[in-house]
Amino acid sequence: MRLGILCVGRLKAGPERELYARYAARVAAMRNLGLAGLDLLEIDESRARNPAERMAQEGDSLLAALPAGARLVVFDERGKPASSVDFAAMVESERDKGVKSLWFAIGGSEGLAPAVRDKAGAVFSFGRMTLPHQIVRILVAEQIYRATTILSGHPYHRA
Repeated sequence: MRLGILCVGRLKAGPERELYARYAARVAAMRNLGLAGLDLLEIDESRARNPAERMAQEGDSLLAALPAGARLVVFDERGKPASSVDFAAMVESERDKGVKSLWFAIGGSEGLAPAVRDKAGAVFSFGRMTLPHQIVRILVAEQIYRATTILSGHPYHRA
């Protein structure tokens, strides 16, 4: 199963990009799990002045960029808080169902459009606090890596 992160905005060069790249490389290095790599698709932030219009445009762009046939999981403050073990179990379940591609979406500064949340098979939250999407991208990459270590029995996750 191919893994990917779909997000609004682009990371500039610097520590955030480096940390994301470190986790993406770790995910790609995991073998024998039936999981392949960690792709990244970045879409441009909308220039609309109205927040609702900006969210809707970004939502349309996210859905248009989602690879055909991919299963979608989103991160949103209204989502379900889950443990890392629960998150790993969801990844494992999707893989075992024969899902070919699992993508994780992160919205922009206005959040995710309802259409994106409605298309998602799961909606997770890192809590009710508002976090910058650049930081959420790193958290998602780390949790995907952590899920791979849980599934492989690697000692990175200490439950």
